[in-house]
Order: sequence, then C-alpha cells, then structure tokens
Amino acid sequence: MVQTISVHGMTCQNCVRHVTGALQALPGVRSVHVDLAGSSAAIEAEQPLDLELVARTLDEEGYELVR
Repeated sequence: MVQTISVHGMTCQNCVRHVTGALQALPGVRSVHVDLAGSSAAIEAEQPLDLELVARTLDEEGYELVR
C-alpha cells in the first residue's frame, strides 16, 4: 500500500535525506520517495500508516505533516 503525505519545511536535498531516513525507520515501511518540489513523500508500507506516529517522527526532525 502506498500513501502520499504532504511535508512542510523541506528546503534542500539534505532535508530530503533527513525525511527519507526518518520515514524509512518507521515500522512496516518498505520504501520512501520524497519529492522536494512537491513537498510530499510517497510511502510504501505493509499496513496503513499511523499518521500520529508519522507526525511525531517528522516533528522530531524539524518538519511538519500537513493534514
């Protein structure tokens, strides 16, 4: 299952690396593709994502999940 989320606060490729690494570390995540220009991330996971966990994870990295 692939879910696309909007991420606020990404400004450069270093941000992309941080967001990618943080999201890939979540349980059940198979792959992550972050689009800097679109301020989004496509996440392939075994189950639907826990958006509260995603929001906390992004917040810890200095980014915001846009709902």
